[in-house]
Amino acid sequence: MASLRPLTRSNPEAEGIPSAAVLEFIHSLEQHVHPMDAVQGFILLRHGNVAAEGWWSPYQPQFPHPLFSLSKSFTSTAIGLAVHEGRLTVDDPVLKFFPDEAPPNPSQNLKAMRVRHLLSMNTGHQSDTTEHVYQHLHRVSPFGPWLHQKDYTDRQGGKTGEENWPKLFLSLPVESEPGTWFVYNTAATYMLSAILTKLTGETLADYLRPRLFQPLGIEDPYWESDPRGVNLGGSGLHARTEDIARFGQMCLEKGVWNGQRIVPEKWIAEATKSHSDNSNTQTNPDWMAGYGYQFWRCRHHCYRGDGAFGQFCIILPEQDAVLAMIGGLQDMQTVLDRVWQHLLPAMRPEILPADPGRYEALREKLAALSLPLPQGQSSSPSMNQWSGKAYKLTANFLRLDRVATEFGDRDRTLIFRDERGDHMIRVGYDAWLNGTTSFRSYANEPISAAGAWTSENAFEVRLCYPHSFFGPVLRFHYARADLKIEVQPNVSWDLSTPTLITGKA
Repeated sequence: MASLRPLTRSNPEAEGIPSAAVLEFIHSLEQHVHPMDAVQGFILLRHGNVAAEGWWSPYQPQFPHPLFSLSKSFTSTAIGLAVHEGRLTVDDPVLKFFPDEAPPNPSQNLKAMRVRHLLSMNTGHQSDTTEHVYQHLHRVSPFGPWLHQKDYTDRQGGKTGEENWPKLFLSLPVESEPGTWFVYNTAATYMLSAILTKLTGETLADYLRPRLFQPLGIEDPYWESDPRGVNLGGSGLHARTEDIARFGQMCLEKGVWNGQRIVPEKWIAEATKSHSDNSNTQTNPDWMAGYGYQFWRCRHHCYRGDGAFGQFCIILPEQDAVLAMIGGLQDMQTVLDRVWQHLLPAMRPEILPADPGRYEALREKLAALSLPLPQGQSSSPSMNQWSGKAYKLTANFLRLDRVATEFGDRDRTLIFRDERGDHMIRVGYDAWLNGTTSFRSYANEPISAAGAWTSENAFEVRLCYPHSFFGPVLRFHYARADLKIEVQPNVSWDLSTPTLITGKA
């Protein structure tokens, strides 16, 4: 195993980047569409050194973060290592690994499906098969997934769904010849994880631990699994921002880390070149530049792994740079546009003269980064009449039964009640107040909250789950015996507009 190497901290000018360009990039990221729609942290590497890094409070560098589809690039790397070990080839038929799960009379297109088609999202399916395969796919609420990894019950019928996901995948029609039609298909990546587990008897995470995670200094990454214990592959990996940066630097160095080869150079080259023309189903320019083996090609001769809501590992080979980002934002193309606008053209091959004024301004900015706090007053003339009063809520998508708010001298406390009991969340004013909650069914999950009175009878609260990407805004509107709660998600697959919940005292 390679010895662990801390990333070397440097400064922008020493790495050929003006501090002013990094400042402009940060300011551009803070042009929020939604108060909590934001990049949450980043690390910029140049020549292998950290040129700049920052996290928007309450996010911190040591917190793990869900990577969503950025997990796919790690899965690709596992397949590359298995190919190097002679366990499989990319031309192996998919059916070869699943004799017991195959349909009785597989179609010619299914027979023609190879491992490389799973890798390049060219399986022949005309549409994404993921929701057919992921039987407990998380449905997103503004508070986060309301169903969790342990919940496999079909909410419609109250029955347990099919737990053999490879069998489900192989039962679906393959309408086109594999290799002729690109469709982004997370279930295809899951099948790569299932293949690896079939071959090794290990989960994807366990297989990668001595081969990739430990050499890179990625400690105890968590990877979500299907009902049978197979890691999801296409999503579900949780890691720190620095872990993303280390992985990206290894890719930039063509499989080498700390002077030792971790991944075959041939695989890095093969995985990061274009294998699929993805212009048939995509619309944004950086989603139409080609797709490799679980890596996206980008404009400007760059490539990336990425995940929903702003999880990025962007490799800029010509600039010898890596940008790792975590986020909770809806428009990912805008973030890439700002990288190309502010960072890429500013990078120079030579060391730049020191710029103490701009560098100090950048340092101050990085130290003060915070997600936006609610704007308003710490108190209201009417707040005492609402303090502690419980409101019975009408049926709502969060399954909340009651809510109360206690307005103290120094902080505020939200008390939500659902079928599991009371959940108390302390709310700061003009600062994030940190605590833990089981509100989303995770025991002792970190949560941060801040609130302010935006009018005499309106109290706004912003919640943040620092180990996730969710940052919903709750607006409480009090009127005598009635309460209206406006719930606005920062990001969501399902909800794009605020939802109204009503209640009576």
